[in-house]
Amino acid sequence: MDMPEPEPGTLVRKPELVARLRAVLPEDAVIDAPEELKAYECDALAAYRCPPLLAVLPETTGQVSEIMKICHDMGVPVVPRGAGTSLAGGALPTADAVILGVARLREVLEINTADRYIRVQTGMTNLSVTAAVEDEGFFYAPDPSSQLACAIAGNIAMNSGGAHCLKYGVTTNNLLGVTMVMADGEVVEIGGAEMDAPGLDILGLICGSEGQLGVVTEAILRILPKPEGARPVLFGFDSSEVAGACVADIIRSGLIPVAIEFMDRPIIRATEEFAGAGYPDCEALLIVEVEGSEQEIADQLARIIAIAKRHNPVAIRESQSAEESTRIWLGRKSAFGAMGQMGDYICLDGTIPVGELPSVLNRIADLAAEHGHMVGNVFHAGDGNMHPLILYNANEPGQLESAERFGAEILKLCVDAGGCLTGEHGVGVEKRELMTHQFAPADLEAQMAVKDVFDSTWILNPAKVFPLDVSATRRARA
Repeated sequence: MDMPEPEPGTLVRKPELVARLRAVLPEDAVIDAPEELKAYECDALAAYRCPPLLAVLPETTGQVSEIMKICHDMGVPVVPRGAGTSLAGGALPTADAVILGVARLREVLEINTADRYIRVQTGMTNLSVTAAVEDEGFFYAPDPSSQLACAIAGNIAMNSGGAHCLKYGVTTNNLLGVTMVMADGEVVEIGGAEMDAPGLDILGLICGSEGQLGVVTEAILRILPKPEGARPVLFGFDSSEVAGACVADIIRSGLIPVAIEFMDRPIIRATEEFAGAGYPDCEALLIVEVEGSEQEIADQLARIIAIAKRHNPVAIRESQSAEESTRIWLGRKSAFGAMGQMGDYICLDGTIPVGELPSVLNRIADLAAEHGHMVGNVFHAGDGNMHPLILYNANEPGQLESAERFGAEILKLCVDAGGCLTGEHGVGVEKRELMTHQFAPADLEAQMAVKDVFDSTWILNPAKVFPLDVSATRRARA
């Protein structure tokens, strides 16, 4: 993965930069020792690494503002970083960049259950937001698989979703407002606690902007009352195509489950060896969860089971207890760790129309045979958010490149099927050279014009999102 060469002038001025930053930050907030910077050389796309020039760990919005003022004045690139769980290289630094980590920004600032919102610093983990309000009978809906570790900052940057996004939406549907530090250090408030903030929807630009427009330090998040109850049912099928067709029929019926999750045979086998959830021996399975009162749950599950039976499932397992529900979800929650036991993998997140699931799954199987890589499919089937996991051997020369070529074909397939390159992981460095497959030059120009307005010198999160040659030209012109 190509990255721009460091700016020699920036490297030479490192002592001056460190001195200026230490003058405005706590003693331990500036990290410049090479051995300590190793922790910031990559995110969860660990195949690519580059130690940053240095890292800073502010504790307040004011400190973030001071950092940005200094870096803007010196022309130093800044890479905002949440918890480093990005699977697309969204927090991969360049050698002349400052990593600005928000891990110490983790305070709850306000809880308002009457108006159903919580205001937090964005270093808080996703799961800790729900923990802050669950005693009041509320929860925060977006639930990425990494929710135990991932930060709200990264969720906003990549517009993350999760298993329950089918009913509750992704981050953008649950984000009311932000406090953001601009590239030059100015602090702005965008959106607000009201359900529909007045004026232009600038917040819609910020959510999913991948740290290209500013550093989000505080967020106002929508919280929801906990449902009365929830219950899943598991279906096993003889083929992935049939399972995909079942998903399409459930959605077509007008039912809105809280989640529809898909796993194919490679994932099922891996999770059984890893977690022992007791899944059936089949080619593909679906986990469909509904929620509401007991009467609502029983009615919805009966209708969903009737739809599934038209596809001749080889297994139906309707949960009858909290323990059974936990076991049904155990394998799905363990899927990524289980595949990691089998080898290195690339995790993609192309999104397609639900009706295209059968044909796309069939084509992915053909591509796997053509490229000679094992692939496991586990994903949020209800909204067509694919997560193919492509296995490769990082110690064998050429394997990573081969897996990347395979992954690029899958992502192009998603776009050609009427979908898009990313559902929740973001573009980062992983998909930036594929942006021209989805967007015409005029479309990319419009997106870059927006960045020009927010970050005229292009110092924020360099070498991400836009094709490298295009962004390099833009930054040189700036």
